[in-house]
Amino acid sequence: MVEERSDILEGQPCPVCNKNTLTLREMSREVPFFGLCYIFSMDCSECDYHMADVETDNNNEPVKVSLDVESEEDLNIKIVKSSQASVKIPRLIDITPGPISSGYITNVEGILNRVKKIIESKSDDEDPSVRKKAKSHLKKIQRVLWGREKITIIITDPTGNSAIISDKAKKG
Repeated sequence: MVEERSDILEGQPCPVCNKNTLTLREMSREVPFFGLCYIFSMDCSECDYHMADVETDNNNEPVKVSLDVESEEDLNIKIVKSSQASVKIPRLIDITPGPISSGYITNVEGILNRVKKIIESKSDDEDPSVRKKAKSHLKKIQRVLWGREKITIIITDPTGNSAIISDKAKKG
């Protein structure tokens, strides 16, 4: 087993507000069935800028992995998502990477809660059809969280630094 390590560098210049209030963090962590991961983050205490990413210790091929979420137990399945990965939940949402995309290690429930926040931001839209669709999607997510509805999560990563850590996950 590899020893976990963490380095912190405080008082760095923030790329957004230019104040010396940025904290840089680098951590290594062994993720079961995936290997050694490096987690990088930047947080500014002045303007709340945040950026994070996850990389593996290996040179990986591009990956596309999917998971059928069918029960409450599936909510605990671990997910490693790099900043370059896209997340798709058919008929619900497509999250594509951009310049402010973050990487993270979470579980299925964590992904659903992130999606829920994105959709909640649209529930106050001026367009009634957008509000209606957002409310419908929020109900669907809640049914999934209660184990009453099934969904599929698809992660595509050109860097190969993402994974769904479960025997239920399907590659390709």
